[in-house]
Amino acid sequence: MGLNDTPSGNRYTIGLFGPRNVGKSSLVNKLLGQDLVLTSNVAGTTTDPVSKSMELLPIGPVLFVDTAGLDDEGELGLKRVDKSYETLRKCDLALFVLDASRQGVEFSEMAEQFLRESRKRNMPTIVVVNKCESIEGPVSYRECFDIPADVPIVCTDALSGSGIEDLRQAIIKCAKQDDSPIGLTDGIVNKGDVVLLVTPIDSAAPKGRLILPQQQVIRDILDKGAMALVVKETEVKAAITALGKAPDIVITDSQAFKSVANDIPPDMPLTSFSIIFARQKGDLAQQLQGARALDTLEAGDRILISEGCTHHRQCNDIGTVKIPKLVRMIQPDVEFDWTSGGEYPRDLSGYKLIIHCGACMLNRREMQYRLGEADTQGIPIANYGMVIAYCNGILERAICPFGI
Repeated sequence: MGLNDTPSGNRYTIGLFGPRNVGKSSLVNKLLGQDLVLTSNVAGTTTDPVSKSMELLPIGPVLFVDTAGLDDEGELGLKRVDKSYETLRKCDLALFVLDASRQGVEFSEMAEQFLRESRKRNMPTIVVVNKCESIEGPVSYRECFDIPADVPIVCTDALSGSGIEDLRQAIIKCAKQDDSPIGLTDGIVNKGDVVLLVTPIDSAAPKGRLILPQQQVIRDILDKGAMALVVKETEVKAAITALGKAPDIVITDSQAFKSVANDIPPDMPLTSFSIIFARQKGDLAQQLQGARALDTLEAGDRILISEGCTHHRQCNDIGTVKIPKLVRMIQPDVEFDWTSGGEYPRDLSGYKLIIHCGACMLNRREMQYRLGEADTQGIPIANYGMVIAYCNGILERAICPFGI
């Protein structure tokens, strides 16, 4: 990702699903206006999810994800199908693509199964019947493929470009109906506020720039017409003195919670970047309950620490070193497992607690899925920032700005 690119977690994500060789990749190329995705007449050309970014006005930045065919065969093919369904959980919109010239019970059943999965996730879905120009005369594809009346159908021909504009407009219509997530600092920062941001510069910090969540919070503060003063954790007292007035709120890297809390007055509002993202991407109340579950840990319990990105691990990494060290101050005899990026176990039953990062690299759909799985399986899940605040005895203060 370039410095000026919109993060994938902030893009409206559109997944293309369906049988092999129905023209999913060709549709992506037509929608992108470029031949960026490999296509051929050989079934199964796409073997892994392929993501392509673009600007689709008036939606803005979007991410198209082309997936392997849902009718793939063999041991490897079934793994590809599984990976395609795994992609569904992070999409904001699903395009289920069928071939107008291939009609039969197996395709109707595949459409039924897919629509059942998308409904379970409350996923907006458009059925795209491709290669329509290969069929002569009027055809009711809704009847041919047994598509429910409430699911929109768009007929296209990726080869000629027919129907592509209709599909684009259908996508835009669905995007307009999508609920916009809460702004990062909504309700805690107002126009004219002065916000003190604390960003430690240590061995884990990327050279020459701030990390993504810090950049995004600064931008959100500026969009609100507020002022941001950014300092290291060693300069908090000096910054407040230089301001000549108390900042309206202090937002810190969670790792500096303890020192910052000690350096500012106890009545000064305080929270962290990680907790801000936990609210935007997920359910703050659910993760608050998860943090409080730290006191229920017993010897031998296993904890899953999950990160949404795949950054290079440092010697004093927050997920593999700092958080386990803090948790073991509460219960020394616990065990840890780690996942990163798109990895997330389906079976969570072996864990007493899940500790998750702020999810700045994941979109809201994916984080909602992870929270939902934890809730369904009865496993408490907490956010990095909340866990660190809890271990330092300041959890209630850290969540106070959000009114919960």
